[in-house]
Amino acid sequence: MRQATFETTYPEEAAHPFHRRMMEGGPVSRAELLIWGPTAEVTTLTWFDAAPSAVEDVLAAVESTTRTHLVAADGGTYAFVRQTDYELPDPVMDLVAASRVVFVPPLGFEDSGVVRFDAVGESDALGEFYADLADLFPTELRRVRAFRQWSAPAALTDRRREALEVAVAVGYYDVPRSGSVADVAAELDCSPSTAGELLRRAESTVLTAFVGGSDRAAPPSR
Repeated sequence: MRQATFETTYPEEAAHPFHRRMMEGGPVSRAELLIWGPTAEVTTLTWFDAAPSAVEDVLAAVESTTRTHLVAADGGTYAFVRQTDYELPDPVMDLVAASRVVFVPPLGFEDSGVVRFDAVGESDALGEFYADLADLFPTELRRVRAFRQWSAPAALTDRRREALEVAVAVGYYDVPRSGSVADVAAELDCSPSTAGELLRRAESTVLTAFVGGSDRAAPPSR
């Protein structure tokens, strides 16, 4: 089993309505589709890098929307959206339906027209999908690696998981960083050296699991 990262550039006329609105320019430059439903009545969760008012304007372009709920968080806005249709061109939907691969969230949308996503399948299925998609739109294969099940959360001890949660809460992983190891130590009621060791071991567990399948293989044939 392989996992491949693709970048497809959609022409404006073929892009999803909210992506098309992003491509016209405005505060929203990036969106990540985190969850989507497999049914005709589609429920999605998408994060946008802008305030709710800007996201409302982008989502207004989606005519099939029946319900929207916006939550400002994580430096942007989460949008829970109920749709009656995917609103993607038929050739795209036909290709997805016929493919022998599955798609791994998130799907990243950029205001340049680029959509970045991961697909998982056997090498021949990925190669076939790549060739078919490239026949529709400009597509680049960015990365191929072995697919492995995520097991990092279960591998963390409770104390290391707590250290990571505290580090996020105090801003240790903000960019730019707004919290320190000392802040983490204060919340955990331990010394800074202990807090630093907990974070290093937790980071090692999570990141090793995340890139554990990063061995690069030859791209699927087109």
